[in-house]
Amino acid sequence: MKIRFCLNGKNLEIETRPDRRVVDLMREDLGLTGTKESCGSGECGSCTILVDGQARLSCIMLAAQLEGRSVTTIEGISGEEGLHPLQEAFIAHGAVQCGYCTPGMVLTSLALLGRKPCPTRKEIREAISGNLCRCTGYQKIVDAVKTFASERKVYQR
Repeated sequence: MKIRFCLNGKNLEIETRPDRRVVDLMREDLGLTGTKESCGSGECGSCTILVDGQARLSCIMLAAQLEGRSVTTIEGISGEEGLHPLQEAFIAHGAVQCGYCTPGMVLTSLALLGRKPCPTRKEIREAISGNLCRCTGYQKIVDAVKTFASERKVYQR
């Protein structure tokens, strides 16, 4: 089946099986290895991508579900000028220890910030609660998201 969707700002038309998992499509077919697979059952959040601005677990999505949608992977948030400012905040706060969960954490946080530009610490914790991290203890991640949101609010004035 041919699937048409926008991936990281570029329109694509690809031939694939409609039942192919999106995580496999991203990693194996499109070479976007920032999308990680860990549990394979939608429990850990390491495979998170944004679909129409919403955080989605690519290990439990089928390729056919991408038809006509806009998809953003971790590779799609940085630009020619370098890392996304939220990625920079993660680095500045030491929220990237082993890095395995980081792409999913960053994308989940961006989805939250799209809905709620200046979330509380509690709202950040709730938003990332579906993303497992075995290294940071989450506090540094919450600090990074909160700092980014606060600084972004200052710059947007």
